[in-house]
Amino acid sequence: MKIVFFGTPDIARDCLKAIYEAGHEIVLVVTVPDKPNSRGKKIVYSEVKEFAIEHNLNLVQPEKLANNEELKAEIGALNPDIFCVVAYGKYLPKSYINMCKYEPVNIHPSLLPKYRGSAPIQWAVLNGDKETGVTSMYISEKMDAGDIILQEKVQIGEYETTGELWDRLSKIGGNLLVKTLEQIENGTAPRIPQGEEYSEVTMISKDMAKIDFEKTAEEIKNLVRGLNPFLGAYGFLEGKKIKIWRAEVKELAQEYKDKQNGEIVIADDKKGLYIKLKDGLLSVLEIQGENAKRMNTLDYLRGNKIDVGNKFE
Repeated sequence: MKIVFFGTPDIARDCLKAIYEAGHEIVLVVTVPDKPNSRGKKIVYSEVKEFAIEHNLNLVQPEKLANNEELKAEIGALNPDIFCVVAYGKYLPKSYINMCKYEPVNIHPSLLPKYRGSAPIQWAVLNGDKETGVTSMYISEKMDAGDIILQEKVQIGEYETTGELWDRLSKIGGNLLVKTLEQIENGTAPRIPQGEEYSEVTMISKDMAKIDFEKTAEEIKNLVRGLNPFLGAYGFLEGKKIKIWRAEVKELAQEYKDKQNGEIVIADDKKGLYIKLKDGLLSVLEIQGENAKRMNTLDYLRGNKIDVGNKFE
C-alpha cells in the first residue's frame, strides 16, 4: 500500500519500521518540527525523522495541519492509499479523513475504550493495572473514539516500569499495524464500535512526582515504576531532593511498626536502604542524589552517608 505516515517518538518509529520492512511504500513521512533539547543548546530530531533520513524517505515537518493547503496539495499529488497515525502529537483534522482510498488508521497503546488521551502507558502502570495492550482503530473526529479494528493484550509485570512496558508495546504496535493494513487491503478488517462508556487520561505532570509517604506501599511502588524513566518519583531527605527510580515492597517487620512513615530504618551498603511505610517497607534499589547520576543503591551508600532515623519530608 502507498502510505503517508504521521508520527513522532520511538513508539511511532517502531510502527514505521514495521510497515517499511513489510514492503509497504512510504510515500511521505510527516513529523513535528525540530526542537532544542532541555538545555536549549542542541536541536533534537524526532525518532521518526531519524528513521526517515536513514532510509531516504520523503519527509515534511509542518508547523500545523489545519488549513495547510500546501501540505494537502502535496499529499494529494502522491495519491496515497491510506494514512497511518501513531503518536504524532497533533490531531488529524477532519478535512484529511477522506483524502485516501481507505480510512486513516491509528495505533493507540491501551485497550480502548480504556485510557483514551495522553499517557495511557504511564497511567496503566501508575494505576497498578495487571493488563494493558495495543489497539488499532479507524480515526474519527473525536480523539481516540474511532471504531476498533484489532487489539492485542499483554500482562504487566508487578515491577515493570513505564519505560519497559513502553518498549514492549512499541514492538507490538508495529506488528499490529502490519496486520491491520493487511486486513484492510484484503477487505477483512473488522469494525467494532467503542460504545458510550470510556475512560480518559491526561498528561503526566511534574507535581505528581513528589512521594507522599503516608500513602500505601502499593501506591508508592506504582508511582516509582510509573514515573521511570520519565520524571522520576522523589522525596526530600535533609533538605535534598532524592529520586527513587526502582524499589520493591517488603513485609513490615514488627520491630519497625512504631517508626514514622517515611523514616529510614536500614541504611547499609550491604543490606540496602529501607523506608518504613504504613503497610510495608520500601526497599530502594536504584537512587539518584541531588545533582547526581542514577545509581544502584548499594553503590550510592558506599559513597553517601544516610543515617537511620532520618525521615523523608
